[in-house]
Amino acid sequence: MQLTRVDDRVHVVTGTNVNWALVTEGDAVTVVDAGYPGDAKALLASLDAIGRRPEDVEAVVLTHAHLDHMGGIPALRARHRASQVPVFTGEEEARHARREYLEQITPLQMLQQCRHHAGRRWVRQTLGAVLPKVSMSLTEVTGVAADVPLDIPGGLVPVATPGHTTGHTAWLLPVSGVLFTGDALVTAHPLSRLGTRPQLLPGVFNEDEATMRASLEAVAHLAADTIVPGHGPHQRGSLAAIVAEAVSSAG
Repeated sequence: MQLTRVDDRVHVVTGTNVNWALVTEGDAVTVVDAGYPGDAKALLASLDAIGRRPEDVEAVVLTHAHLDHMGGIPALRARHRASQVPVFTGEEEARHARREYLEQITPLQMLQQCRHHAGRRWVRQTLGAVLPKVSMSLTEVTGVAADVPLDIPGGLVPVATPGHTTGHTAWLLPVSGVLFTGDALVTAHPLSRLGTRPQLLPGVFNEDEATMRASLEAVAHLAADTIVPGHGPHQRGSLAAIVAEAVSSAG
């Protein structure tokens, strides 16, 4: 686990090749994404590292319902005094979280990544972090409309960014100018050959890459000067420039 302070309100935590974030308002916390199932202990440890407890978590917001982003939620709920800490995501993505349908890399596509060393390493790490929770779903999850601030610590605003998944949702923290981009825009990935820079995930992970590009271009005007992606380090700068670089990386 690697903990990085973004500002007084935001810490980003890196687990098994994936990030989650902790947004604080006083003692209260909103967790943005939750890592793999195998990151559950690290998720709890990250709260302790910033002087908070599971009981201080008032909400979890999900960018999307892949296992590397929602896997730690059951462990957090198990340690929470209310047992059912609320989880919010986009309206369409809530259906995905309940597994009314499934959009993710297939076993065959994972196997195909084993043709090179980096792919084999990623597959080993991923399987180790997922098993035995590979069939996990979330039944207690609330879908929310885009662009309406939530009454949760940080007052985060859901921003529709479909493409990686049909209901993918970024989250804007207006007070800090931070945009949590999830997998709509990343800055690194073990399977990427682009190094550390704004980019789209490799195509094997994305449901609709054309929609993904259009989503990013639509949010480039937002009042944010820092992105916290689902994979790779956070980056500061003009959001429009970051988006343009990411879109151009896809060709």
